[in-house]
This record gives sequence, C-alpha cells and structure tokens, in this order.
Amino acid sequence: MTSHADLSGAVTDALRAPSVHNTQPWRWRIRPGAVELYADEDRHLDVTDPDRRDLVLSCGAALHHLQVALAARGLATDVRRLPDPEDCTHLATVTVGAPGTGTPDVAAASLFPAIAARRTERRRMSHREVARKHIESLQEHARGAGAVLVPVTDPHVRERLVAVLTDAAQQQCREPGYAAELRLWTHRLPGSHDGVPAANVAAPPLGLVKATGLRRFGQATLAQPALGPGRPPDDAAQLLVLATAGDDVLDRLRAGEATSAVLLAATRKGLATTPLSQALEIDGSRRRVQTDILGIPEQPQLVIRIGWPATGALDLAETPRRALRSVLLPD
Repeated sequence: MTSHADLSGAVTDALRAPSVHNTQPWRWRIRPGAVELYADEDRHLDVTDPDRRDLVLSCGAALHHLQVALAARGLATDVRRLPDPEDCTHLATVTVGAPGTGTPDVAAASLFPAIAARRTERRRMSHREVARKHIESLQEHARGAGAVLVPVTDPHVRERLVAVLTDAAQQQCREPGYAAELRLWTHRLPGSHDGVPAANVAAPPLGLVKATGLRRFGQATLAQPALGPGRPPDDAAQLLVLATAGDDVLDRLRAGEATSAVLLAATRKGLATTPLSQALEIDGSRRRVQTDILGIPEQPQLVIRIGWPATGALDLAETPRRALRSVLLPD
C-alpha cells in the first residue's frame, strides 16, 4: 500500500506549481491511496479573473505537478477530473496503485527535477534564438496533456499579439478594484508565504524598441542582466499560445496541466519561461487572439513566453509557498 508519507511528499512538491499572482488557490485532502484536489474559492481574484479561468488553470498546473511527483516516486496513478457534479470545487481525485492504474509514467517522472528548478522569468532574456526542435518538443508535451501549443513566429502576428496583451493590461487597470487586488498580492507582509515579491520582478529594460507584453507588478527590485557591448535591449524570447478544443471547466483544468508540462519540459532544457494571462482574462481580447490574430478553432487559454536566460543573469530566488498543513483539508 502507498504510504501516507509518499502522498504527503508528492503534494508538497505540487505546491511548487505556478499560479496567478502566486495565490496558490488550491486545497488538498489526502486519503488512504488517494489525493483529492479542490479549488480554494477564498483565493479567487474577483476582478482579475472574473470567470475563474486563472484559478482553474492554476489548479490544473498543481494537478500535473502532483502526477509528476507521484511518477517520480515510482507510483502509477488514475486521475478522475471533476468527479463530483454536486461540488464544483472538487477538481480531481488521483488514485494511486489501484487495480488497472498501469505502470508509472516514465515521461512524467523525467520532469520531476524541473519542479524545484522552475522559476517565472520576468527579466530580459537572451538574444539567442530558441531552436525549432525545442519548440516542437514543447508542442508534444502540450499535446500529451490534451492541449495545443501555437508558436507565434511571424513578426507582424507577434506585434499584434503583444498589442492585445498591452491593451488588455490597460483595460484591467481601469477596472474598479483591480489596482487594490494587484497591490494586495504584490505587497504582502514580510514573512508571507504567497504573492509576488518585489525581488522577483524587474523594471522594463531601458531603450526597448518592441513591447514585451509583460504584466506590470508595481514594486520591482530585481536587477536586469547587464547588456553586452553593442547589444540591443530587445531579446529573442518567443511567444507561444496554449489552447484547448473547448472552454469549459474541464478544458481549463487540462490547460493548466498542459501549462505545467510545457513549463517543466522547458525548464529541463534550460529555457526560461513566463506565463502571460492578461489577454485571456478579458472576453474581447481572448476572442481577438483566437480569431483575428491566430485564426484557430481552439480556445486560447494562456500565452507562454520562452527563451534562453540572458548571459550573466543571476539565479532567481524561489517565490514563497504555503506549508502543507496550511492547504490540507481534514480527512
């Protein structure tokens, strides 16, 4: 029988998953041979995330982290998503070692070292291009998790996508309550175990020619990497759009799992990553990304910025995380 220590350790690893504004909007219940994942509605960003898209994506990322952590412990799993139609907060139940669960997922287990290494990179990236083979590999990881990953390689299409990201951020800034909500999660008290610390945010590089589409977080004390002689401040980071066939809760949960798969796979390759959600948090902007910019039938769920870390970039500090005891529900 699977030990309680194995399940507790895997959930602790899952707490490293990325989440909108590092809200960590999840709760967990550990039962004999199973782990249940619940959305924490108390951590829902009402203004930033009016339709709970970010909340469910964040929980989906944690669900995939959990599967990776269990696979790395040599445990086979069976995942039931949205198992209780009478409880919309119960997003998944992961059963370990039950008959019919098969063998541990070796591919998922290979991503385990990236859980501790992954960071959200909000600084300038390298001028080195990301090779097509790496993009194709990330697309495979997204497909394996039930999503598609669309590279935005055409300069004109990229320019339009960044314009939508920028416009969406400006729209959000005009929403009543948005500034207060953002400040709440970016100005946490010392010793807090959530939110986005100023030490993980850098001010935009001076002299940029192209807009980056990065969300502004207010406090920013992280230094940008130094530029080499004659180097422009604009980097070679690429934008990828993660999308799903539909746009219901299950699709969003799958999108979160795919996000985790892509971010961990990129980290294993040594790539830096930044999830960008603001254009998908507004209905009109999301439709523009789908129809006007990409022209795809799938529903965009997240933009992911990837690139090589800039030369000389200092290692990023870990963002704070809540302790396991703070997120557990009683058995």
